[in-house]
Amino acid sequence: MKTYLFLTAALLIASPALAEDVAGTANEEITVVGSGVRQPLDTTGQAISVLGRGELDTIQSPDLTRALERLPGVTVTRNGGLGAFSGLRIRGADSEQTLVLVDGARVADVSSPGSGFDFGTLLASNVERVELLRGANSLVWGSDAIGGVVAVTTRQPEGVQASAEYGAYDSVNAALAAGIKTGGLSLSANGGYARSDGFSQLASDTEADGFKQWQGGLRARVEITPNLSAFADARYARSKVGLDFTFANDYVQTTRQLSGRTGLAYASDVLDLTAAYSIADTHRDYDSVTYGGYGYIGRDEQIDVDGRWRFAPAFALVFGGTHQHDRYEGTYDARKSVNQDSAHALLDYTSGPVNLAAGLRLDHHPLYGDVWTTGANGSVALGSGWRARGSWGEGFKAPTLYQLYGFAGNLALRPERSQSLDAGIEHGNRAGPLHFAATVFRRDSRDLIDYDASANGGWGGYFNVNRARATGFELEGDVRPVAAFQIHAAYSYVESVNRVTGKDLARRPRHALTLAADWTTPLAGLAIGGDIRLVGDSFDNAANTVRLDGYAVAGLRASLPVGEHFELYGRVDNVTDAKYQTVAGYNTPGRSAYIGARTRF
Repeated sequence: MKTYLFLTAALLIASPALAEDVAGTANEEITVVGSGVRQPLDTTGQAISVLGRGELDTIQSPDLTRALERLPGVTVTRNGGLGAFSGLRIRGADSEQTLVLVDGARVADVSSPGSGFDFGTLLASNVERVELLRGANSLVWGSDAIGGVVAVTTRQPEGVQASAEYGAYDSVNAALAAGIKTGGLSLSANGGYARSDGFSQLASDTEADGFKQWQGGLRARVEITPNLSAFADARYARSKVGLDFTFANDYVQTTRQLSGRTGLAYASDVLDLTAAYSIADTHRDYDSVTYGGYGYIGRDEQIDVDGRWRFAPAFALVFGGTHQHDRYEGTYDARKSVNQDSAHALLDYTSGPVNLAAGLRLDHHPLYGDVWTTGANGSVALGSGWRARGSWGEGFKAPTLYQLYGFAGNLALRPERSQSLDAGIEHGNRAGPLHFAATVFRRDSRDLIDYDASANGGWGGYFNVNRARATGFELEGDVRPVAAFQIHAAYSYVESVNRVTGKDLARRPRHALTLAADWTTPLAGLAIGGDIRLVGDSFDNAANTVRLDGYAVAGLRASLPVGEHFELYGRVDNVTDAKYQTVAGYNTPGRSAYIGARTRF
């Protein structure tokens, strides 16, 4: 305990790696995750946080999990080191209940059991901005958004940006982005390479499980007329990571991800309209010298139209429609596919300090028919920088193709349904001199889909959890008494319970606290900083017989500008070499140090 008290005190003298806006740029005030169209952040009633490039550079996170853990309501489960499977839980929801968008394209892996996204495959080096919406927003975004929405925007620079770092476990992480903007044309490309020898994922094994990834992206915008533009974005990544299973330690997983979105956008004083086609294609192959190999292919394609019609001074209609086609196949699974159509509409009212929005959504699924869901949110400015906000939303998620037809599939599964409510008060924003936010929330779910490895005579099987509830509250604060010094804190209490058994849902810690401080010293712009992450106890299984002990992990970091365009940086993660697990039987990184450099011109 003395060690952590010392580190907490040390944090009070710590700063952004760059002497620029910690939370990003002024663009942080605009969000898309609330309504699906651009709107000021302080006009939405939903709990939304934004991480900008400045903050990502400050904390030196190789992937996005550490950055997202700085936000309230977020915990991460991980099966090993860099590149290992990483699941994001928002307010106690399953990681598969979080919609993930990369440059507007839904990137769910529809060949995985819950059609979720593995954050271990998404490195932070070429990410410009991350928006996180906590709570259900299925009305706008559909079935994957029962727990929340994460929208990732990759870099689109004007000029050249590059970074490279080396450190523990013989790790290398390098990235390059370049772009031009001339007239009505904007064109950029980015790429990156990462590798690590890693360590054994399985605690009972000693063989290191390494990771390697190549990734690249292209982004283009062209102005056809003053009101009409065309866009195209694409991302490709090829990852290879060693896997440890309880029955074998020599598996290697190769994942190839291709995602993109292209379309037309029209904007005028009265009408904004976007029509687009997007695709996410994932190939996962598993190879073992001992047991042979197998693989899966999943593809999600969408055609969507979204818009905002400002038909009166205080009123606007936000609307959208989507046709979605999913298909998957595996080495031992025949190809299966499903089409799902949806439409939604929200009436938006803005007058003075009051912003209100309410609407409904219709989903048509070939197995479950027509399903209506509703949602509403509101924000009221109270003066002196304070505002009250609240939201209500229903969610619907059909069983995935894998859960229905894959290994241990169950055709009798029912769709998951939820009702979510939150209310909060907020002052300022994360980029300002003083920010505070407090939110209480509750989510009631029925027919959640879970997996029981002991079912079907030990072959496992999927089943519905009749009723579950997540309740809790979130606190977040940022204090910047001077431009060079900032203190950040975020705390969450989340109680996620199976209301039939009274047991906690698996891998949902009730307590999570992040403390951080950053200081740019007067010594040639030297910046120092650090953070502490404290997470409470949880259980690894639904029966609550396998406990995961709580843990505390601290990190320190520093950076030094060299001239106008160059910067050196370094960090030490897990400085106390804490031993902890977020998945029973699987290791997490020990004390590790890294050094790197960044440039931009």
